[in-house]
Amino acid sequence: MEEIIKIGTRGSKLALWQAEYVASKLNQEGWKTELVIIETKGDKILDRSLAKIGSKGVFTEELEIQLRQEKIDIAVHSAKDMQSSLEDDFEIIAFTEREKVNDVLVSNNPNVRLDQKNLVIGTSSTRRRAQLRHHFPNVKLVEMRGNLQTRMTKLENGDADALLLAYAGVHRMEYDDKIVQELDVNQFIPAVGQGSVAIQSTAYLSEPKRYAISNALNHAETNYCISCERAFLRQLDGGCSVPVFGNATLSGGKLYLTGGVVSLDGQKILKESISGNLNDYETIGNQLANRLIEQGANKMLEDIRKELGN
Repeated sequence: MEEIIKIGTRGSKLALWQAEYVASKLNQEGWKTELVIIETKGDKILDRSLAKIGSKGVFTEELEIQLRQEKIDIAVHSAKDMQSSLEDDFEIIAFTEREKVNDVLVSNNPNVRLDQKNLVIGTSSTRRRAQLRHHFPNVKLVEMRGNLQTRMTKLENGDADALLLAYAGVHRMEYDDKIVQELDVNQFIPAVGQGSVAIQSTAYLSEPKRYAISNALNHAETNYCISCERAFLRQLDGGCSVPVFGNATLSGGKLYLTGGVVSLDGQKILKESISGNLNDYETIGNQLANRLIEQGANKMLEDIRKELGN
């Protein structure tokens, strides 16, 4: 089998880890692969928060252009970076098995804890900032952009006492020894898609390649859970740079989804849980979003977007 699957990826170490993981799975199935490194708007603009750049396609737009031009067959993304609605000619054909979804506190000081006074936390996520303001109003927040290695260097230089990050990235980059606190997923609910890698293609990718990629990489349980979360996010019309959170789990053939939205100042939080049959994943996501909309989530998100300038 001489045909090559061209894999589009960002150039950060974490993005390359994800792309190389995808390549290794395809290689095991007998496919040859080639990595194509593409710089995105989110990689280039480091002097503004992600929310200020714009909530859609910050880390995906340039890869989608290359997909349309057929310079790559698939694009590999962190699932949490994917916008909730894709244009008609794009599909997500696989979600890899999910890593632990928790956020973690990372520090060079093993004694650091979130309940300490005057703690300086670095994060670039509006969701994490808003949740920190809600649950830990004692902390001081500083904007922390750049790839994981850049942020770890800033931590080393004393720009913050600790960073708040996704466990998945910290673990994949082998910084586990820097984790000082793992946040309770029931209190500090992660971003939609956190912990999984999404494989995106055009709708016209050849069937042999589509089948091979899905067969080698798609994890059924993860796919149900994240598809449910994404339906929730889509119905709320929430982008990946607004403080919406959502986490679905699967148990005994049933899906359990908890999701919500928190104001930027952390003062107001809407949060609901719902469950249903596995195959009703989209309906479950939509129903949870509609419950929150009835409670004023749309008005909250409208105010948040105005505040962020989106």
